[in-house]
Amino acid sequence: MTELHEVQITEEKPLLLPPSQPVPGKKHSVETPYGLVTFTVHGTPKPKRPAILTYHDVGLNHQSCFEPLFHFEDMQEIVKNFVVVHVDAPGMEEGAPLFPLGYQYPSLDQLADMIPCILQYLKFTSIIGIGVGAGAYILARYSLSHPDTVEGLVLINIDPNAKGWMDWAAHKLSGLTSSIPEMILAHLFSQEELSGCRELIQQYREALVGAPNLSNIQLYWSSYNTRRDLNFERGGDVTLKCPVMLVVGDQAPHEDAVVECNSKLDPTQTSFLKMADSGGQPQLTQPGKLTEAFKYFVQGMGYIPYVLDRKLSMGGLLLHDAPVTLPHRLAVQRSLRGREPISLPHPVSEQRVGEPPAAAAGPGERSPHHGGLLLSRGGGGDGDASRL
Repeated sequence: MTELHEVQITEEKPLLLPPSQPVPGKKHSVETPYGLVTFTVHGTPKPKRPAILTYHDVGLNHQSCFEPLFHFEDMQEIVKNFVVVHVDAPGMEEGAPLFPLGYQYPSLDQLADMIPCILQYLKFTSIIGIGVGAGAYILARYSLSHPDTVEGLVLINIDPNAKGWMDWAAHKLSGLTSSIPEMILAHLFSQEELSGCRELIQQYREALVGAPNLSNIQLYWSSYNTRRDLNFERGGDVTLKCPVMLVVGDQAPHEDAVVECNSKLDPTQTSFLKMADSGGQPQLTQPGKLTEAFKYFVQGMGYIPYVLDRKLSMGGLLLHDAPVTLPHRLAVQRSLRGREPISLPHPVSEQRVGEPPAAAAGPGERSPHHGGLLLSRGGGGDGDASRL
């Protein structure tokens, strides 16, 4: 019998990175009619699946805005099914050179018009957009002009309205008494967070005050404050055609604006999620809860199988589907748009994940199982908000 010998194999390069070290993305830049735009791509394109495209808020870049969310372990399990594109507004990427004095920064409409150049460069045909603040506005504007390329939108802290005269006067007065970093912080975080001097606030304050591209940030801030009204109208021609999840934190600076936006969008296509204890930036403070909501959002689009028997870390998720469920509607829409038909999930009555079905609550009501999220559709006021 042949004698067996022990052989030592040394692996020069580990096959898997530990969870604390996500695979780094590849940085690209492309020239557009309105200047150079930089974006970072994670993963490889998946057949017949959209890309997830993110756009950050003022005072942030894609890392400071989205890293806590996309580095969250459960979120990585979701996005491994997609290619992810993080867009940095011009001059906001790390190491960005300063724009010359008198440089005309693109308007938010023009920033939205840069996105087709990114998709053409990458040869992508459709996206699921995730935007925060100014980034949410940009993605909504893009969706209005290119509805066939947007399969879904997650809009956090969106304000679809142009500033009125009173807002403009208040902004000018604030500019006389506050620095640019403090005004941006008041845009990003709630007054409770700012007065609490939390570690997170201090971290972002120091980053803004010491930002080497602060003059660039000021230009992006100015473009945001001179945005046009999106003119959403429920039942009208100007509306978002794709499924939308609106997200805002309790007591967030843009809470009223998001509530108003919800009242103007198609209730059969829109979910409204109000997150408790999340402050002004839920993707930073509550990435776990937002991940669970996003999972159910993409499940409704038919891209991730329904898993209803898993115990959720946040204490349970409550579902409420209309007689014609959103997953059914989206599956039909995708089929009509020439995509491969998918198997339709059975209608899901309201229940807590991992527990027997309970008596269904009406839209905007709590289930007997407290501590969860009610995803309700229809109506248009604060009472229709899902809550975490």
